[in-house]
Amino acid sequence: MAVLVVALVACNRTPEPTAAPQTAPATPHASPAPAPAPAAEAVAKSDADWQGYGPAQLGVDAEQLATAWGAELQGDAAADGGCYYLQPAGQGEGGVAFMIESGHFVRYDLRSAEIAAPGGGKVGLDLVQLQALYPQAAPPQPHKYVEGGKVLRVPAADGSQGALVFELGADGKATAWRVGLPPQVDYVEGCG
Repeated sequence: MAVLVVALVACNRTPEPTAAPQTAPATPHASPAPAPAPAAEAVAKSDADWQGYGPAQLGVDAEQLATAWGAELQGDAAADGGCYYLQPAGQGEGGVAFMIESGHFVRYDLRSAEIAAPGGGKVGLDLVQLQALYPQAAPPQPHKYVEGGKVLRVPAADGSQGALVFELGADGKATAWRVGLPPQVDYVEGCG
C-alpha cells in the first residue's frame, strides 16, 4: 500500500525526490493481486484522459487516489478540508499534479511537452493547431494574468463531465494544460 508523505507543496513547486516505496511479494496459492499502478515517470503518455490520469479517476476521494496510484504521493492536506495538490514522489519538472478539493480528486495539471492531453494536444502547440485537434472547443478567452495570453476550454469528447483547459502564452503557444471537473478545472490560480 502506498504511503502518503506529508510535505508542504505549493501549486507549482516540484517536490524533493524520495525513495520509492517497497511492495510485499505475492504469497503462493493466493488470488492474483492486481499489478501495482505505475510511478509517474512510467505512466504512458496515453494515460491522460477525460476522466482521469492513468489509474487515478476524477471524483474519487484522496485515499482512493493514493491507493489507485499505487506509488508514493506527496502533498499537504488542507487543514480546513479545502484545496491542495498531491504529486508523485520524485517526478521531474512539469509532471502531473493532482488537485484535491473537499477531500476529492477533481483535476490534474501538466506543464510537460512530453505528455499529450486527451485528443493529442501538447504544451508547445499553437492556437491554430489546438483548434484543429479540438473543433468542439469554445472560442479562446483572454488569460486573466498573461498579457496577450489566451485560455482555450474544451468540453469532454466522451460526453463525461470533464473538461480540458489549455493556457497559452503571449506567443500563442500552449504553456500548460489541465483536465478536471467544473468548477475546479476553471480555477486560474490552481488552489490559489
